[in-house]
Amino acid sequence: MPHIRLSQRLWRHARPRHLVTSLVSIKTTSLGDLPRDGVRQPDPVILPVPATLFSRRADRLRVLLVAHPMADWLRFLAQIAGAQAASVSETPLPAPLPTPFDLAAIPLDLGWDATLRAFAPIADDPAFPEAARATLRRLPDLDTRALARDWLAGDLATTWAGESIVLAAALQVVFARHAAALDATAVRLLPQRGLCPVCASPPVAGVITAKGRSPGARYLHCGLCATAWNHVRAVCTGCGEAKGLALREIEGGSGAIKAETCDVCRGYAKMFYQEKDTAIEPLADDLASLGLDLMVSDAGWSRLGINPLLGMTGVAP
Repeated sequence: MPHIRLSQRLWRHARPRHLVTSLVSIKTTSLGDLPRDGVRQPDPVILPVPATLFSRRADRLRVLLVAHPMADWLRFLAQIAGAQAASVSETPLPAPLPTPFDLAAIPLDLGWDATLRAFAPIADDPAFPEAARATLRRLPDLDTRALARDWLAGDLATTWAGESIVLAAALQVVFARHAAALDATAVRLLPQRGLCPVCASPPVAGVITAKGRSPGARYLHCGLCATAWNHVRAVCTGCGEAKGLALREIEGGSGAIKAETCDVCRGYAKMFYQEKDTAIEPLADDLASLGLDLMVSDAGWSRLGINPLLGMTGVAP
C-alpha cells in the first residue's frame, strides 16, 4: 500500500498552537480480536447507512470545531457534510454491483447532479472564504464527471485542487449509496486485509469498539464508501507485520486518538478508541486531529490511509 504525505501547506494550517511537541510511545500489547466469554465474533463487514451517515458526520464536525484552531475549515466541511446528507434522500439506492467495485466503471449518473446541486447554497454563505465560494459557483460550468474520474484514478491536475474536495464529497455520496445497496453477508474480505472489501480503498482510520456485539474489536473505516471491516489487532494495517508496532499519542491527550506506527514499513494509521469517546466519527475525528499527523510525520512515519476531504486524490493501491 502506498504511503501518503500531506502537503506542508496543510501541515502549517493543521498545527494547533496549544499542542505539545512530544509524543508518548506506548507499545501494543493486544493479542488480537480473540472472542471472550459473552462476546460474539465480530461481523466481518458493516455497510454504511447513507440516511444517517452524513448527518451524523456533520453533527460531529460541529461539535469538534468548538474552540478548535481550524474551526473555520471544520465549519466549511460540516456544511459540506450537511449538503451530502440533504442529497442522499433524493434518489433510490442503485442496483448492487460486484465487489470490489471497478472504480473506473462506477456509474456517476444516478444522483450525481442532485448531489452537486446540494452544495450550491454554500456558495451564497458569506461566512466562508470567497475562494471556496467561487469554486462552488464554477461547478455547473465544469465536466464534473470527467474530473471525478480523474480524481479516482489519481490523475486530477493540481490546478483543480480547490474543486477536489467537492468532487471527493460527491463521490463519497455515490460510493456510500452503492455500498449500502449490497448484502453484507455476500461481501468478502480482500486478501490484502488493509483495503476496503467493497471499493478496495485504503481506510481513513481504525476504530476500537467499546459497544456492539464485539467490544474491543478493531474496524477499519473506508473514507470513500464508508464501509467498515474487521481487522485483527496487533498487526500493521499496511504491511501486515506484527513486529515493530507502537501506539503513539500526543502527551496529555484523552487517549481517544492514537497513531499506530510500524517500524517495518514506516507507515502509520490513526486508531480511535470508543472506550474514551463513544461519539467518535472516524472521518470527522480524523479531520479534527491533524496535529497528531503532523507530529508522527515529522518523526519519520508516512500515513497509510486517505481522507478524501483533505484534498488527496486517487484511492487505488
